[in-house]
Amino acid sequence: MNARIKAANLMEKYHTITEDEIEVGMTSEFCKEVTQENIERFAQITGDENPLHMDDEFASQTQFGGRIAHGMYSASLISAVIGMKMPGPGAVYLGQTLNFKAPVHFGDVLVAQATVAKIVTKAKFKIVEIETKVTNQNGTIVTDGRATVIPAKK
Repeated sequence: MNARIKAANLMEKYHTITEDEIEVGMTSEFCKEVTQENIERFAQITGDENPLHMDDEFASQTQFGGRIAHGMYSASLISAVIGMKMPGPGAVYLGQTLNFKAPVHFGDVLVAQATVAKIVTKAKFKIVEIETKVTNQNGTIVTDGRATVIPAKK
């Protein structure tokens, strides 16, 4: 199988939205429930073991009254939307602004949403600006911001 056909088959397998296909207004979502196990694994992977996230007794004395998830956990769900859904595999993440607006608790169901806001054509590629937000099961925005990415070529 030649390299061009193999690359095309992989793009189809992973449902990549290429630079020729992406359009302003496109949107995609990724949903995940926040569990104690996921937060503990996230802390182990990142090394962020802040007791606000890990220690019930410590966290109970804070303004939140108990443990909350890392802000970057909700941000990582934005990365999942961009890296796996829209534009998807092959996209190059250039940057992300983040605003953490509300605490995330165990049992929350988060929906990360990415919406194409602007496309800038450069000489050899396109840069896509994506509005990002993460909401909980009540519709409260817990994290928002703006990402810049280069979508995959065909």
